[in-house]
This record gives sequence, C-alpha cells and structure tokens, in this order.
Amino acid sequence: MSLSTDLAAVTAAGTETSALTIADGGFLRDGRPHRILSGSVHYFRVHPEQWRDRLERLVALGLNTVDTYVAWNFHERRRGAIDWSGWRDLERFVALAGELGLDVIVRPGPYICAEWDNGGFPAWLSGVPGMRLRSSHPAYLDAVDAWFAELLPRLAPLQAAHGGPIVAVQLENEYGSYGDDADYLAWLRDRLVAGGITELIYTADGPTELMQDGGSVPGVLATATFGSRAAQAASMLRERRDGEPFVCAELWNGWFDHWGDPHHVRTPTGAAGVVADILAEGGSLSLYMAHGGTNFGLWSGANHDGARLQPTQTSYDSHAPVAENGAVTEKFQLIREVLVDVTGQEPPEASPTPAVLPAATLPLRRAAGLLETVRRAGREVRTAMPPSFEELGLDAGLALYRAEPVVPRGGALLTVRGLRDRAVVFVDGVRVAVLDAEEAEAGVRIAGEGRAVALELLVENQGRINYGPLLGEGKGILGGVQLDRRLVQRWSTRALPLDEWDEAVLQALLDPRPRAASASVSQDAGPLSLVSQEESGRNRSQAPESPEKHDGGGLATASLHVEEPADAFLAFPGSGKGFVWVNGFLLGRYWEIGPQLTYYVPAPLLRAGENTITVLELERLGDAVELREQAELGPEQEYIETFD
Repeated sequence: MSLSTDLAAVTAAGTETSALTIADGGFLRDGRPHRILSGSVHYFRVHPEQWRDRLERLVALGLNTVDTYVAWNFHERRRGAIDWSGWRDLERFVALAGELGLDVIVRPGPYICAEWDNGGFPAWLSGVPGMRLRSSHPAYLDAVDAWFAELLPRLAPLQAAHGGPIVAVQLENEYGSYGDDADYLAWLRDRLVAGGITELIYTADGPTELMQDGGSVPGVLATATFGSRAAQAASMLRERRDGEPFVCAELWNGWFDHWGDPHHVRTPTGAAGVVADILAEGGSLSLYMAHGGTNFGLWSGANHDGARLQPTQTSYDSHAPVAENGAVTEKFQLIREVLVDVTGQEPPEASPTPAVLPAATLPLRRAAGLLETVRRAGREVRTAMPPSFEELGLDAGLALYRAEPVVPRGGALLTVRGLRDRAVVFVDGVRVAVLDAEEAEAGVRIAGEGRAVALELLVENQGRINYGPLLGEGKGILGGVQLDRRLVQRWSTRALPLDEWDEAVLQALLDPRPRAASASVSQDAGPLSLVSQEESGRNRSQAPESPEKHDGGGLATASLHVEEPADAFLAFPGSGKGFVWVNGFLLGRYWEIGPQLTYYVPAPLLRAGENTITVLELERLGDAVELREQAELGPEQEYIETFD
C-alpha cells in the first residue's frame, strides 16, 4: 500500500467520502486538481458582528479556505461549564465561512499555542497537581477525551462529507517542537476518527528533521510551518514523505509582539515573494495570520526566553494583510496579485475600510485609589501561606495578598519566591516597590520600627505561558514571602477576576457610598463580593488612604458620546499600566512600554449616545484618554525567522 493510499484510509475513511484526497504528490478536491489557499482567522479574536466582514476580505484576497484554532479555555473556563453561545458559537463561524464559498480547516488542538493564554488549555486543567499536559498521561487523556466528546459532535456534521465546509482537521499543533510521545499522537488520531472526523487529518511542524521526527504520525499527512526558504522546506518534506503534497500550514507573513519589544513586521514584497515561492513549488499554503485580530480581555499569552517572561501585547495585528481594524494593506494587494497570477481568477474587490471615530480628548475622572478599589472587590480567603491563583480558582487577573508581619527596627529584606508575574508592594498603604519575578527573588529592603505593618502585594498574572517546557506554569505566589530569613504567614487574599467585571460590578466599585453588594459572577471561589469602604478599612493598621498615596494609580472613567458607532483607537498618554473597559467589556491591557500606542475598539462595543470608558491604573493615571484616527503600533523591526 502506498503512503498516500494509507493516508486516505487512515484519515479520510475512504476517498469516496473525503473532499480532499492525495494523488501524484498533490491534492484532488472532489476528484479535480486542487491547491489549498488558506488564511488564518481566529473567531475568538474577532468580534462576532465582524466575522462576515473579515471573511469577505479573505475572499477578496483570493483565498479559497479559512483555518481557525479552537481555544478550549475560551469555551470551558470552569470545568464542566462549556459555552457555545454568542462569541463562542464556533458552528456559526464555520457555517458563515461556508456561505461565503470558503472551505474551512479546523485546528482543535487540544494545544494551540497561538500566543493565547496557556496555549488554549484551561487553567483548571493545568492546575491539577501532577498533570502532564501534551502527553499520554492518563489524567490528561481523560480530560481531552471529555472535551472532544463535546467538540467533535459539533464539527463532524459540518464536514464536506455532510455538505458542510470543513475539509481538513489538524492533529495537535507543532508537537515536534515540544515532545516525542508517539503514543499520545496516535491516541489523538484515533480519537478524531472515533469522533466522526472523516475528512483529511494532518500534522503541522517546523521544517527541521528534529521537529518533524517528534510531531509527525505514520499514515497522516505531514506539513510544515515556516516563513522563508520554501524550496528547502519542500525538499525536506518530499524526501521524508514521497508522494505527499507540499503544504506550508503556517506561512509567517508577519509576527506577533511582546510588551517592551519593537513592532515586528515583514515587508510586503518579502511576504508576497515567499507566497510565490511556495506556489512555484506546487505547494499549498495558509497565511498566518490573514487577519490577526485582538487579544481582548486577558486572553493574551506569554513566552519565556529562559531568562524572563515575555508577555504578549493586546494587539494581535501581526502585520497581516488584513489589519486589526479590517483595513486592506499593501501586503494584501501584493499577495492578491501573486494569487491572481497563479490561479487566473480575479476575486471581488474588498469593501472600504470600516469608518473610524474622529480624534478627540476625553478627560479622565478619578473615582478611587488603587488600594481603595481592590480592597473592596473579591472574596477574602484566609490561609497560612499565600495561595496560588490555581488555589484561588482564579485563572486570570489580579490577586491582593495581605499580611501583618512585624518588621524589626532597622528594616528587613523582603523577598518573594516564585512570583508569577508582577507585584506592586505596599507597606501601610504606601507603594514601596514594583517587582518582577527576578527582582522579587533578589528582594527589596523595607523600613521597620519593631511593629506590625500592613504588607500588601497586588499580584498580576500577565498571561499564561503558551509555548515551550514551562507551559502550564502556575500564577500568583508559588513559593513564599520572607522578611530576611523568616517566612511571613497568616495571609488574607482577594481574587480579582477582572475580565468577569461587567458594568454592574464596575458601577458598584465606582460608587463612593458605603455599601455591601454582590454580583453574580460565577467562579470556583464563590461570587464576587463588593464590600463597603468602611469594611475594607476595618482592622487596618494605617489611616484611610488618599488617591495620591499610590503615585496616581486607581479607578477612573471617561465619557464618549457618539452619534453613530464606528471603530475607534484609544490611547492613554501619561498613564502607566492598567486595564480598560468599554461599556463594561474588558478591552484588554495597556502599558506605556508598548510597542502598541493605540488600542482597537470594534464598533459593536459602542452604542449611539453615551459610552463609558473605565480604567484601572496600577501605576500612574494620566489626565485623559485620547481617540486617534489610525493604529499606532510602535517602532518597527523586521521579523527574522529562527527555529529554536
């Protein structure tokens, strides 16, 4: 039996039912020669009211296919509570693509990387003691099996064999960059088939022997992910898999950005040139990304370079052909020309760029100081040692840790072991330091007078690691807090799930009147409680704080009046680091270190009339929020491809 025939038998349940089959080193689509011309668009990074617009732009680019990951944690944040509604209506996204004439490739993971929080894994899963992700570990396989039991019955009816648009499904994701558990990959293949997947199944890995060895599966189409040197990748794949089509499953025509780094770009001519190179090799491809979208809320992930955490920023524009706000770019036009030359088909023209609100300056009104705000939110948990986010049932956001240690005369060195990721440190209500993980291990000296002080650490999860051996690492304080050599014990901690704060919760926090209220925010640790200012200050060892005590951090609002909703770009001149909500929707993080200087607001988040922008600033609150008329994504640096 030839490899291509074996591939069809294993993954397509026979050529008579699979839309894509393999013959003579190429694809057939329903029996006719075919080339996959795809682009990545992630439904979870695009407002659902804009799905159609973005998919239509793929058609105008000249593509015939769209591919998307499925982010497990986007659907099952709490174990057993799976959501397929609204923004999470994967079936509607797939069906909409089909209506527009696009084939669909689904990449269900369960690991997706994608610069997405925890690589797509729910925090409740990675937080299970002894869990071994991405392996044949039985507890992990049981969890994946339960997830696929919910997911695959939704995908199977949408396959081409049943009249739907799904023509292929990816097995795992670049597994060869992570491990070599062949039993795990074989189990996943069998689970997809048992779950009703009859269309083409394939793997995607970097174009090196090491990566292909670890990630490919006998009898399953092997593809490559890369950004250049197409001929070299084609040669390597064909030597390994004679008779299989050459497919670039991810053509990196742009790149993502970490906070504090430059804005990565690829020149339009360079990106279009690699498209032409792949097609000249007779290959198929998928542009990663065709349209990047936005890491709304707290969904952006993080990398780790071995020395430091590298959190991913809010914009996922990725220098894609279709920009974050839907604008078509020079890269779009050049790639379109290449595709037209090869296919001989002229696609429809792209619709005009969506309207943008005019420039404006919106004064920020301070409502409360930072500590004043976070002390009023969240249910207090008392423990001997500081709990991790996982122990708090908190997957993202902030945690406020408080203890009352005695600091000896002459002061002491405060150290935090296992800080993940960043802490603002207060002593008696006054900010004394901001620490990252390395600085926390080195310690900071605090003054003392031989008495108890109110020690408070506001710890931020900056995004769970999405790639590499540290995948699944916990957040919060994973070790302990020490004053010199002595452990600090008896902690009170408040979990602050910022992305679950809606308009009602924000309004309660903004209300200066003493109150005791609750909001129905579902989380393992219980409902989000809002306590009165009087209660939040009770038993504190310091006088009531003033907003100035935190270098200007705190909670503030701005008002925006619009006659008709349109896209907007927000900027925060003078502010340091924080979070921004628009009408109760957490848009994402902002940070003065950039590279991005503006933050995209999709028109569907706004309403005719008055709109409220709410800011929780951790460091230094500026005087205003600005509306700007175009994206400003920071100083540019050409992306250089490496395989580490």
